[in-house]
Amino acid sequence: MNLNRYSDNFFEVNHINGFLPKKSPLSTLPVRYIELQNLIDSMPIKMADGTNGLLSIEGAIEKHVIRLPNFKDQVKNEDDIFVIQALFRTYSFITSAYLLAPSHFSYQKTGNYGKAYRFLPANVAEPFVIVSEKLDVFPFLDYHYAYSLGNYVKINNTDGYNWGNLNMAAKFSGMDDERGFIMLHVDINQHSPELVGSIFDYLKSKNSNEVNSSLKKCLTSMKKINHRRQIMWEASRWKHYNDFRVFIMGIQGNDEIFGDGVIYEGVSKSPVQYRGQTGAQDNIIPTVDIFTGVINYYPSNDLTKYLLDLRSYRPKCIQNFLSDLKDEMDGNRLFNSIKNNEEGMCLLIQILDEIYHFRNGHWQFVQKYIMANTKYAKATGGTPILSWIPNQITAVLNYMSKVLDFIPNNSVFIDRDLFSNKLFKKATLLKKQLQLLNGDDYNVDEVFSLNKKMGLSDN
Repeated sequence: MNLNRYSDNFFEVNHINGFLPKKSPLSTLPVRYIELQNLIDSMPIKMADGTNGLLSIEGAIEKHVIRLPNFKDQVKNEDDIFVIQALFRTYSFITSAYLLAPSHFSYQKTGNYGKAYRFLPANVAEPFVIVSEKLDVFPFLDYHYAYSLGNYVKINNTDGYNWGNLNMAAKFSGMDDERGFIMLHVDINQHSPELVGSIFDYLKSKNSNEVNSSLKKCLTSMKKINHRRQIMWEASRWKHYNDFRVFIMGIQGNDEIFGDGVIYEGVSKSPVQYRGQTGAQDNIIPTVDIFTGVINYYPSNDLTKYLLDLRSYRPKCIQNFLSDLKDEMDGNRLFNSIKNNEEGMCLLIQILDEIYHFRNGHWQFVQKYIMANTKYAKATGGTPILSWIPNQITAVLNYMSKVLDFIPNNSVFIDRDLFSNKLFKKATLLKKQLQLLNGDDYNVDEVFSLNKKMGLSDN
């Protein structure tokens, strides 16, 4: 693998940074963009000083956006990647706030997402597209450069990446539930350097001992990642997810909100469509799916096509990493390399179990944070909410079943019978949940309570 392909000088995928930026993003724009910075600072529903911001007043954001200067000539000359990223983040937030303000106020009045604007004025559209082209990404709110990994501000530089030590440079609701929700994704990624390092260790391994050492490191990192992920339940209260969720909705797949797309004035004469910001754009699970071989068990259906389409919404350097890793691990390389390595096979099934717990925990987030708050059937990325994650959970369970067949009954490394029983329970849980969700009149509390009843609750 060619490490030079995995850096754009903002992100640099390796054992030092993992999937986090090389250094902290800029917290504010340079003073030459003061009008943009003032708008971002005054935009949240609740501002830093506790007063109400523009997104708390119907019609306010539109008036301020129209008055913005068009900075297209200035942004053309920017060559500092951290300034370019901060501009992309700023224009992403302004675009989503402007377009989705009507949907937000409709939800407040009726409990249903209303129609978004389908026209983005040139003073935002033109510089936004220029900045997006400099990063080689789509001009819409994303996970990497805009909402999450490029949006943190450390409160205390000595306290690391724990979510409680992170603020957001730009925000929609401005409330702690939004901060906890998205900053926990940064928190989780503090363990991605160890994960990436374990994979590079495997690729350099020369014998079973080195292979097993790399797998132990991978397993340890996934356990840490899952531990941090579970903190979501306290970091962001599920009842408050819809305070900001509407603003991270994408155009593509959300026809009820955006119709056939959005005209970017001065850029596009016909409507364009982009997917919304989603945690499915994170890199941890795609990486371990490729490394372990879970991707070989993805079903051939439209849901898998959605999953692969989301790969194109990542920075090019990360797309390169995932693509090269896929080439390296082609033919289910890991599985085939440890067929005669009992300890390695037992480590693999434990890593797969962590992937399951991550996905099933995410599935429980969906049940509580989304399905308990709205019957709207689309995720922010435009994918169908009820079948998206179960599609991938099924792939993990099927692969675990195959791996288990290669582990002897009397293994000294794991209790095979216990694993077998747990695997049956996991498959049964998903089957029962999908049965309960068959139809529009499902009871989400009944679906969610099954997790606890079957001993697979995430919180």
